[in-house]
Amino acid sequence: MILPEIIFVLLLAVLSVPVAIFAVQVLIALPARKATALPTGPRPSIVALIPAHDEAAGISATLNSLREQLQSGDRMVVVADNCSDGTAAVARAAGAEVIERSDAVRRGKGYALDCGVRYLESSPPEVVIIVDADCVVHAGALARLARMCVANDRPVQSLNLMHAPAGAGLKTKIAEFAWTVKNLARPLGSHRLGLPCQLMGTGMAFPWGLIQSAELASGHIVEDLKVGLDFARAGQAPLFCPDAVVHSVFPANAEGEQSQRTRWEHGHLGMIFKDAPRLLLESLRTMNVALLSLVLDMCVPPLALLTLLVFALGLLGALVWGGTGNALPWGLAVIEFFVLGAAVLLAWSRFGRDILSFASLAYAPIYALRKIPVYLNFIVRRQIDWVRSRRDEP
Repeated sequence: MILPEIIFVLLLAVLSVPVAIFAVQVLIALPARKATALPTGPRPSIVALIPAHDEAAGISATLNSLREQLQSGDRMVVVADNCSDGTAAVARAAGAEVIERSDAVRRGKGYALDCGVRYLESSPPEVVIIVDADCVVHAGALARLARMCVANDRPVQSLNLMHAPAGAGLKTKIAEFAWTVKNLARPLGSHRLGLPCQLMGTGMAFPWGLIQSAELASGHIVEDLKVGLDFARAGQAPLFCPDAVVHSVFPANAEGEQSQRTRWEHGHLGMIFKDAPRLLLESLRTMNVALLSLVLDMCVPPLALLTLLVFALGLLGALVWGGTGNALPWGLAVIEFFVLGAAVLLAWSRFGRDILSFASLAYAPIYALRKIPVYLNFIVRRQIDWVRSRRDEP
């Protein structure tokens, strides 16, 4: 075997891992799901902790959806973090306790959450449920999260969905489908295999003892992903609760949508390159199956990027075939391409029909090509700071 073939086979082997993980997760998630029974006994006391930065326009809907589910002794605590609008006043009017935090240097959601947890130390609840200020929490979600959290003494992640706003274009609908695959199909597949899930940033429930000692105060742009892996390293990997649902809406303006996606994807890719090798070795050394499963799950790149990589590998295989006369590498790359394509089609048939049509799904490869600048910027101009997404001004 000559050098180009050896290099190609190595690339093929590396890329086959995230493709296989993606396909297995989707396949296991396909059967219809039934609601699971709640643990019995008194419902634990809850504090809903809401970090907010300039969210005056939309935080009322979030607080209203929470307030309807609170019982006597429960609380809503809003951390108005470096706000320049009326977030604090709106939150107080909706019945929340409000902490106003101002720090021009230590900015970002992690710092706001740490501030909120330190505030709760004087009168802690049994469970803290973190909800972003642009989310609506569906009926019954708080009770499910709190009961499951206390019963297992582990963090619990709700089903976190994002919907395209009314009148959104095809690009946003494809993004909604990709989000649904990432936050519903894939964690549901892992859940059915008895494996944990990543934390998703909102709709996250924690026993007080765990959240109090968590390392939250950071400017990390994917702090949820990092915190979930920290818990897995400590033997308390997060569980998935698909019957508890929170949802939000993609930003209406193109700038806000692009900023949000760039932050998520650059943060995710940064974790893959910086932390995945170290955590993979740690999980194998300590025989931590939960951590291993989360690290492998993290190594599945965003769906658009995974599609581009598989397609590029197919082109490279064709070049190797043309240069060496050996068609086997190209044939293996084609198989990998069809495995990924079949998994995406199955995910669409089960989870995406109400989001976009099959004809619209055919546009997805073009959508992936249009995201190449986002991934190139990861190399030359990576986003490393937390930046709030603009949601107004369509």
